[in-house]
Amino acid sequence: MGAMIDALHVLEELRKAGFGLVTGVPCSYLTPLIDAVIASPDIEYVGAVNEGDAIAIACGARLAGRNAVVMFQNSGLGNAVNPLTSLTATFRIPVLVVTTLRGDPEGAGDEPQHELMGRITRDMLALMEISHELLPTDRAELAAALGRAREHMATTGLPYGLVVKKGSVAPADLEAPQLAPPTVEGEHGPGPSGPRIPPDQALAAIRRAVAETDALLTTTGFTGRALYAQGDRPNQLYMVGSMGCISSLGLGLAKCRPDKRVVVVDGDGALLMRLGALATIGFERPKNLVHVLLDNGVHDSTGAQATVAPFLDLCGMARAAGYPRTRGVASVEELEATVREASGQLTFLHARTEPRADRKLPRPAEKPPEIAERFRAWLASS
Repeated sequence: MGAMIDALHVLEELRKAGFGLVTGVPCSYLTPLIDAVIASPDIEYVGAVNEGDAIAIACGARLAGRNAVVMFQNSGLGNAVNPLTSLTATFRIPVLVVTTLRGDPEGAGDEPQHELMGRITRDMLALMEISHELLPTDRAELAAALGRAREHMATTGLPYGLVVKKGSVAPADLEAPQLAPPTVEGEHGPGPSGPRIPPDQALAAIRRAVAETDALLTTTGFTGRALYAQGDRPNQLYMVGSMGCISSLGLGLAKCRPDKRVVVVDGDGALLMRLGALATIGFERPKNLVHVLLDNGVHDSTGAQATVAPFLDLCGMARAAGYPRTRGVASVEELEATVREASGQLTFLHARTEPRADRKLPRPAEKPPEIAERFRAWLASS
């Protein structure tokens, strides 16, 4: 591990440079810094559902006179391309873009979904004409870099980028942010109540309810790894990268294989990132698709910062999008029984789960292309 800069020092230099709002999507490389911002009394944090929305939030803040920072993982840089090229550039609204460098070609090995983006992150920034540099790990050098960023943004009206390598930011010496329980005014639709379900118990219940002739797809992050830990099967596909895309992949599969029951296990952060997919799925209404949302209220695998899911009636949103059957489930037994019996119509199930305590999960021994090929072969033969 190379040199590191303390998250609180980064926060202080951002404060001195006049930045008053931070928005973005969590990345494990940024966890100490985001947690420090959340705990800060004078720099506001706005959690976005995707990186493009974060750019737009920051632009709104900048128009209101507040200098803003956008932080996200480089895997989501693609989501930010449109507003970076057609909003910040077109309107000349400068924001500071802090993106990580997962898949660093000069660093240690990383997950396969980061390999290509790691190689091209800095080229993409350059192609979008975003001047950038690596985040310094020396405090004085960071202050100078932020000075260059401020000067560039003031002169050009364009964003400036800081690229964060693994281990650049040291953990902050502070307690994890404590979030107040959400309050919702007005009418709020029914949802699961009672204690949250432990995540591994929820996955085990789903796995028991899914036949070997059904397709079982899991969302990005801990969900797929936890399912793999419970037993690998050829009818299981574990999404990596492509945050929020598992339900749309499930839709395509269900439409083309109406003879197969397709069970999609989604997460609240992923669902919110691609919320428009609900409308497409609700319009198409594949009778063989079962959409199960395991809602733990946090971005569990990228730092455990909160999502906005606790404020939402997610079953109500699915109903509004056209899902003919929606149901909140509140126990392991109810979850297993409901998944087992779901057939004949598009179904949305919402189960509240606990954030994960055991974060040491295995990764599939097979590479993603091997898992995809095995899944294709299983479909072809069944």
